[in-house]
Amino acid sequence: MPPYWPVVRNRIFGRVLPGLALSALGDGMSAVAIGWLALQCAPQHQRGLWVGLAIAAYTLPGAAGAVLLAPLLRGRSGAHLAALDAALRAVLLGAVPVLAWLGELTIGRYTALLAGSALLSAWGSAGRYTLVAQVLPAELHVPANALLTLITEAATVAGPLLAGLLIGWLGAPAVLAADAVTFAVLAVSFALVRARGPLPRREHRSAGFAAIRRDRRLVALMTLSFWFFLLFGPVPVAIPLFASSAQDVGLLYTSFGVGAVIGAIATGHLPRLPLWPAAIGSVLAFGLLLLPLGLGLPRWADLLTLALAGLAWAPYPTASMSIFQRVVPPERLPPVLAARHAVLVVSTPLGALLGAPLVQAAGPAATLVACGAATAALGLVAVVVRVLRPLPREHSDGRKAGGCTPAMR
Repeated sequence: MPPYWPVVRNRIFGRVLPGLALSALGDGMSAVAIGWLALQCAPQHQRGLWVGLAIAAYTLPGAAGAVLLAPLLRGRSGAHLAALDAALRAVLLGAVPVLAWLGELTIGRYTALLAGSALLSAWGSAGRYTLVAQVLPAELHVPANALLTLITEAATVAGPLLAGLLIGWLGAPAVLAADAVTFAVLAVSFALVRARGPLPRREHRSAGFAAIRRDRRLVALMTLSFWFFLLFGPVPVAIPLFASSAQDVGLLYTSFGVGAVIGAIATGHLPRLPLWPAAIGSVLAFGLLLLPLGLGLPRWADLLTLALAGLAWAPYPTASMSIFQRVVPPERLPPVLAARHAVLVVSTPLGALLGAPLVQAAGPAATLVACGAATAALGLVAVVVRVLRPLPREHSDGRKAGGCTPAMR
């Protein structure tokens, strides 16, 4: 607890943590319900395709929102951006169970509502991490990012189990109703924040992408992240078909979450974590641990493998986000992080869309093996590139050794 205590005690950031934890629990439940409800609504012969479309719809529109909505949203505080995203999610996710209980929910309407709820996701993510950089000193960024990862992954332990029980009792739409309520609470939590500090600058809509292009470290990190998430994309499509029931899906996600929670706790106790080795090592280890899932092992072995994969995954979000926070000044973070999210939010849904026909043709087990092998290969390539072309070091105040980053000029 010691490394997290200064983060929790922060007067501003501490106020939104309960809402973040509750919303994360709702997301952990929805991770099961979104794919499961798509399975129930889709035509029998197109189930794999519609599961992939539903998962993509829940994230992909955030990329369009990051660019098209920039004129309306740039210059707003991190808390305001996060509040707007949560409010939109609450309204549109809440419409899903209403239509289901009225008997009017079709797979097309379901997918459209998921897509609409994701329009502000890039700005909401940017807002949360901008608040970290805005109200906390640089030495607390790694523990704060690790705490956010911990909250997210802890929810994948309890959330899928609760979702499995709730789906069996009331059905998948009830899970999305609960998630909508948690987003409403989160929207209120951020709306009440009055953070002091440098406000985001009003810049051209492409300022975030331009800042990333000018810094070789950010380009390298974005490339690694894009391919990592792309190769992960088919996994959520394969898991519902790999499992035998909604409860089984919940157990698989929960096992991953247990490992990720342990990994996030450990990461938070390493404030001097070497960020690049941690990020690349996470990619390599995750790919290797994904391989055994498709080898027909007993279910207990699959659960153990996913727990270890979660342990390997946990350092990546903390390390990658900390690199951005060290390179980019807080007042310029929202457009940069929105641009980052716009690129990455495409990768996982694109992987899901590409993985859907693969799951349909080769089966879920073969898909998991292929994803694991490709991810491990990506990690090896990153190691070789890092050795052959070393990158400038980041300092905790956001500067290179030897001068300002291009993003700060």
